[in-house]
Amino acid sequence: MQGKFLPGRHLITKFGDGGFYFGGMSHLGSLLILPSGMRALGAEVLSEVQPSMISGLVDEKTEIDFLLIGTGKAIAPAPKPLADWLKSHAISFDVMDTPAALRTYNVVADEGRRVAAILIAVD
Repeated sequence: MQGKFLPGRHLITKFGDGGFYFGGMSHLGSLLILPSGMRALGAEVLSEVQPSMISGLVDEKTEIDFLLIGTGKAIAPAPKPLADWLKSHAISFDVMDTPAALRTYNVVADEGRRVAAILIAVD
C-alpha cells in the first residue's frame, strides 16, 4: 500500500469540498482509515475500490472489530465484488452515506473502539 499516510488515530473535524480535515491537516480525496493511520484512497466512487487498495484491512484485521463504509453523498450497497472480498476475509462492515459513516467513526473512535473506515469524499 502506497501514497499519503498519517500514522495514528485521528478524529475528522471537517469534511466536504472533496476532502477531509484531521490531524491538523487537510486531505483532498477519499480515505482508508486503519488502526495504523489514515491513508489516501485513490477512488472517487465506491465501485472503484479494489482489494489491492484496501489490503491493509486484511493486514490489520486482528485490530479491527468492524468496518464502516461511507458511500458518498447517498447510501448505496457495497458493490458485490467488494462485499464478497470483505466477507471472504471475515471483515464485518456497515454501509452508509459518507456523512453518517464519518459521524459514526468519530463517535466510536473517540470511545476507543476498534473501527476502520472507507470514506468516499463528498463535495
